[in-house]
Amino acid sequence: MDALYTAEAIATGAGRNGRTRTADGGVDLQLAIPKEMGGSGDGANPEQLFAAGYAACFHSALQLVARQAQADLGDSSVGARVGIGPNGAGGFALTVALEVVIPDLPQEQAQALADKAHQVCPYSNAVRGNIDVTVTVAQD
Repeated sequence: MDALYTAEAIATGAGRNGRTRTADGGVDLQLAIPKEMGGSGDGANPEQLFAAGYAACFHSALQLVARQAQADLGDSSVGARVGIGPNGAGGFALTVALEVVIPDLPQEQAQALADKAHQVCPYSNAVRGNIDVTVTVAQD
């Protein structure tokens, strides 16, 4: 694959209780372990960053497939929930739930676009077979 763009970031400090920033300065965040995992929760965490990136990327893929299908997405949105927990083998695993809202399209057409976006989205392609991902289409 010839990369069209490469993002670069660095994490410093104590990992999940440190800081992360991109080379261009577009992202510069204090990190904190979530309260649910025994931390202070007073900063961003990797799961939030992954959820934000996945939601934005999937929405772009949805817009691409909608243009190809000449479908109007109207006021669409994509939400992402990323969960983390023990994988039963001494490590941790992620789960992802994507919720697609396309209020102006029939459910069946919206689901078909979401399914196609799931095949196009780079995040979906990167995690396929490694992370459980559910894609749900909700009517607003």
